[in-house]
This record gives sequence, C-alpha cells and structure tokens, in this order.
Amino acid sequence: MSKKTFLTRAGAIAVAAVSSSSAFAAEPAPIPPPPPAFTWTGLYVGGQIGYAWGNDNIYYVAYDPSSGLGYNPSIFGSPSGVIGGAHVAFNYQIDKPGGGFVIGVEGSVDGTSLSNTLAAPFVGLGGTSVSASTNADIQGSIRGRFGIAWDRLLIYATGGVAFAGFNTSYSVVGNTSGLAAINGGAPFFGSNSFSNTRVGWTAGGGIDYAVTPNWIVFAEYRYTDFGTVGNTLLASTAFATVPGLAGGVLYSNRTLNQSQVQLGFSYKFDVNLPSPDFSMF
Repeated sequence: MSKKTFLTRAGAIAVAAVSSSSAFAAEPAPIPPPPPAFTWTGLYVGGQIGYAWGNDNIYYVAYDPSSGLGYNPSIFGSPSGVIGGAHVAFNYQIDKPGGGFVIGVEGSVDGTSLSNTLAAPFVGLGGTSVSASTNADIQGSIRGRFGIAWDRLLIYATGGVAFAGFNTSYSVVGNTSGLAAINGGAPFFGSNSFSNTRVGWTAGGGIDYAVTPNWIVFAEYRYTDFGTVGNTLLASTAFATVPGLAGGVLYSNRTLNQSQVQLGFSYKFDVNLPSPDFSMF
C-alpha cells in the first residue's frame, strides 16, 4: 500500500469517527417524567384536638298532688372543655378547568372533658333547690363533605349525623317551710342519675392544606344540636320522706347544643381512580 493511499484511508476513518462522536453528542439526554399532579382523592386517617362550648338548658316541672301546687324552675348553663380524638375519611376529586371539586365522607370520634353543675331554687318552697351535674365523655359524627380545591388548598363544608353520651346526676334538697301547713316544714331530699345517648345533627366548615402529597393539616368549626332530653327524675323517691308530699313528681327537659373548633392532621393514602373529564364543557 502506498503512503498516499494509507493517508487517504486514515483521514476517512478519522472523519467518520468525528462525525459519529458529533452525532452521539448531539442526541439530547432523556427528560425525566414530571411528578404526578396533586390530587385530593384518597383514604385519610388522622387526629384532632380543640375546644368546645355550648348551652345546656334545663327546664323543670314539679307537681305535689297533696297540695295541688306546681313549680317550674329553669337552669341555664354553658358547659365547656377540651375535645379531641381520631377520624377516618375518603375524598374524591373531580377535576374541572380552573379548579376542582372534592366530595367525600368522614367519620370521627372524640373524647371530651365537657362538664357542668347547675342549681336552681324552688320559688315558693322555701330553702329547697334542685341541682344537676352533667358530663359528656364521648361524642362522634358521620358527615358528608363538599369542597373547592385550588391545588393543595381545600375549602369545604361538612354536615351530617352526630351522637353523644351524657351522664347526669340530679338531686333535690330542702324543706317545706314555705308550706308550713304540710308536715310542719319537715326536710326532704332525693336524687337520681341517668345516662342518655343522643343523636342529633352537625354542620360546619373548614380549611385543609396539603403540606406534602400525603400529609394534610386542617382547621374546622362545627355546630351541633342534640335536641331535647326528657327524664322523670324523682317520682315518689324524692318526696317519700315527707308524708304530705309523697307521690310528688319532678320532670326535666334539657336542650343541648354545642360549638367546637378543632385543629388536626391527616395522612392520605393515594388511590388511583380516574377523574371525570369535563373538557367538553
């Protein structure tokens, strides 16, 4: 092979190598796929703590068959205390241009320190009073949720069924000095206790914020109405120590409602469900 031929072939190989290197260098590096868009769809579990206050109004009706006299004292109270517990929920996001709707359902259970002690005199029955001590150990709710989401911010309304357990102890102490003609003003007393489970309604709203794709913090306010509880407190027991008042009856009707504010957190387990397509609208 002549020197000229050798140089010619070497030059061609070099040119080919340079061209091949340039082709490889020009090829762009693969672009990683974008992270999945945040969605509120998923199963949630978490906890909450807050403060509750309300109205516990008791209306009494007392009747003494021996004298034909009746009494109706009323007590108006405002129990309050700490409330906290756990919740489980499921949300489903419906995407729409410019935002998204979120629908869901949530169940919660809370322990409470709400308690109240109230007393009222029997006007006209001198020195006699009736008292009630109440505490609500546990309450809960099953609620629907509807909200509007802007990426990781969700503003929602919620409402549904609420339930609670109330323990109440009643007592009557005093005498009949206001009715000296009956048994000469002898002292009397009586007591009774009741445990009532009430079902009512609750409604409110709140704000959720997703700190990460799975951790959410929230603030919520709710109003709850447990309706009216009626009890026959002290039928013959309270007045049996006074012959003239034996057979007397004491009833109570209580109205129970409550407001609460709570802060909490949730962990969201992602669920891959298709979202409805609203692009045609």
